[in-house]
Amino acid sequence: MKGGVFSAPGDYIYFKSQVPLHKIPIGTKQWRYYDFGPKEVPPLICLPGTAGTADVYYKQIMALSFKGYRIISVDIPRVWNHHEWIQAFEKFLDAIDVHHIHLYGTSLGGFLAQLFAQHRPRRVRSLILSNSFLETRSFSAAMPWAPIVGWTPSFLLKRYILTGIRDGPHEPFIADSVDFVVSQVETLSREDLASRLTLTVDAASVGSLLLPDSLITIIDTNDYCAIPQQLKDQLSERYPEARRAYLKSGGDFPFLSRPDEVNLHLQLHLRRVGVEARPDLVKSIHKEDNGGSPGEKSDKREDPDDPPNDDEGSSENPSSESQLPPAPENSESHSIDEPPLSTANNWQWDDKDKIVVLGSGLMNEQQIVAIEILVQLSWEMVALDWLSVHVGLLYIMLNSGWRIREAL
Repeated sequence: MKGGVFSAPGDYIYFKSQVPLHKIPIGTKQWRYYDFGPKEVPPLICLPGTAGTADVYYKQIMALSFKGYRIISVDIPRVWNHHEWIQAFEKFLDAIDVHHIHLYGTSLGGFLAQLFAQHRPRRVRSLILSNSFLETRSFSAAMPWAPIVGWTPSFLLKRYILTGIRDGPHEPFIADSVDFVVSQVETLSREDLASRLTLTVDAASVGSLLLPDSLITIIDTNDYCAIPQQLKDQLSERYPEARRAYLKSGGDFPFLSRPDEVNLHLQLHLRRVGVEARPDLVKSIHKEDNGGSPGEKSDKREDPDDPPNDDEGSSENPSSESQLPPAPENSESHSIDEPPLSTANNWQWDDKDKIVVLGSGLMNEQQIVAIEILVQLSWEMVALDWLSVHVGLLYIMLNSGWRIREAL
């Protein structure tokens, strides 16, 4: 639900107590991110969409890091064009001493991941795209007030973004994923929201990538999506040989509503592109600093209502298997390189492109919000004009009054 009181899930509270939040300033940009897992493993960096933060991938961080993978989840910093994004992200990678990366991006994050792979091909080893797109022209056409997005009040920006999320009724896990993302939108500042919407409508398109299609995976849900078929077809035509993964359901945020299936596909992708997990290093990580990078600030309790972290209690971590979400059960054994056949009703692996995009700005309801924003701004301009007129008349009246009193 997009209203009411939100109660943080128990596994998220546990995640916040175990995984430190890192904040580092790089130039004028403030980076907020989680970094968890063996430093010896090439990282999978997760980039959220317009409505997401680094926290939305907490289920992937918990599950995959305990299996021996290094997962880095970042907030999109406050940048105002795509060239600035590429430069800022490269400086971030240099600051945390990471050179070669694998990128997992959803929605806007997937688009930014493709742009970075296009302009910095030597650093990107593979791509995983979900709910992504190739160009911003459609979003820009649906948002005529884009030039004044930087002046728009915060509550209107939040409302505009939230109207892009399909409202209920949902099945419980999808409803929970929507509630969680809505709660994350509420934590974003006006400048962060304006920056992300600007990136969504700023004229840009993904050019040809040096990365082979065989190193790209596209994850899609089969229940519904909020993107025109035209944009899905564009991505299909661009990466005809990419690996495709189909989820029977999951909504707009399958990484939250279907974490077991998504984590399995991420694991399959990493194994296929040559990333070997190091589960033997997991225990030593928990005894040390829980990941992180030199020169950063770490904040384990970002929110005031987070539970206190007891040093003695946190030192006794349960085994990695007991901390992981339960994997999809299957009566037949199977290799990690092959999807279990008995879960075919939940997800499918195919060689045809399919993509879901949360098209912020493409729904009729959002167009209504855009009109409301224009109307409100128009009224504000009229009010300012009337205010200036009244101030002028008041000045004339006071000035005339003083002159009359002096004459008398």
